[in-house]
Amino acid sequence: MLRLPEQMRPAAAYAPHAAVWLLALLVIVLTGAHEGLYRSSPMALGLGVVAAVPVLTTLVRPVGAFWCAIAASGVLAVLIPGGTTWPWSFGSFVAHVTVVTVVAMRTGPRVAMWMWAVTLGTSITLSAVLGWGGLGSVILMTFISAISLLTASVRHIRREAEQEVTAQQEVTAVERDRRTLLEERTTIARELHDVVAHHMSVVAIQAEAAPYRVKDTPPELEAAFATIRENAVAALTELRRVLGVVRSADYEAPDAPQPTLAALDKLLANVREAGLSVDKTVTGAVRELPQGVELSAYRIIQEALSNTLRHAPGASAGVEVSYVLGGLGVRIVNEPGTEETRPSPGAGHGITGMRERVAMLEGEMTAGETASGGYEVAVFIPVRARQEPNPGTKEKAVEKTAAMATGTGTGTPAGPGGKRA
Repeated sequence: MLRLPEQMRPAAAYAPHAAVWLLALLVIVLTGAHEGLYRSSPMALGLGVVAAVPVLTTLVRPVGAFWCAIAASGVLAVLIPGGTTWPWSFGSFVAHVTVVTVVAMRTGPRVAMWMWAVTLGTSITLSAVLGWGGLGSVILMTFISAISLLTASVRHIRREAEQEVTAQQEVTAVERDRRTLLEERTTIARELHDVVAHHMSVVAIQAEAAPYRVKDTPPELEAAFATIRENAVAALTELRRVLGVVRSADYEAPDAPQPTLAALDKLLANVREAGLSVDKTVTGAVRELPQGVELSAYRIIQEALSNTLRHAPGASAGVEVSYVLGGLGVRIVNEPGTEETRPSPGAGHGITGMRERVAMLEGEMTAGETASGGYEVAVFIPVRARQEPNPGTKEKAVEKTAAMATGTGTGTPAGPGGKRA
């Protein structure tokens, strides 16, 4: 149905109903043609309608249609006595085989088994016990119905297996996406852990060394620096305790600091050695950005170029880094791969990791094919402008910090008369 044009798909849903109506019409024609040799045309047509009623009943009551077919076989056996195939007349024979086949396709193997057992029991009862017909009719009906039910059951089992496989593939794809997302978040948490731990260590070291770099340091200021160092060490300990759980057992923290955009030229040189022709363009005034922003931009460029090497071998790429007032813009574009080389299959989750990094920094990202058949990744990461405090504000902040460190103040604004509110 999925391969049909979109305009024909609604009509294709009624195809099974149309097939059942055609089968019922075929039963009427075959029964009427066979019985018309021995009876009048109206009588033959009536017998055909009786045989076709169970076939149409399969549309609304599949199991009830089988019992209706058994009853119709008895009616036709009474209306058409005698003959070599009695108690299964030609019309009842065709109708019964059609009904059990359709019902087996709509229900399943278990229903098919007991329908075949009931058919066999009915044939033996009417032929042996009541003395209707001979053994040939029983054998013929048993064999033909067994073949039909077996074919319908195999088709039903195969269809259920295909549906189960499709459902399992969808579940697997969802789980794979979720696992990839968690792995990417774990990687980001590790990198941020290294970045933040580095900064907190610098804060602790500078706070400890600051009193020794100033002569005649007031005791209040020394206490303030000691408090800063203690808080930095405590925060670093908690950070390692919380984020340390995302490290795997074999993970080793890098000796060198995490890469930034300053190492972009080295990355492009490595990519060029791998066979990718890549150009770099930098616009705007280059400035130092927060390390988390530069790390994410570096990783996004690295992943985009890796995808180009993997999925478009032989193509050329361009990297644009734009330093704008509100943040950082990154754009990676590659041309289509050459026809001489075949692309390497990949997991296809690199874009997921890029989006996760951009979402973490509250940025925006677009990714998709270009008009020329290549691929483009465009990212904008907002960066808040740093506000430099004026000297007066800075001095007040130092005095307030010193006062809080020595316990002479709580940071609560003073009320009228010098009293704290």
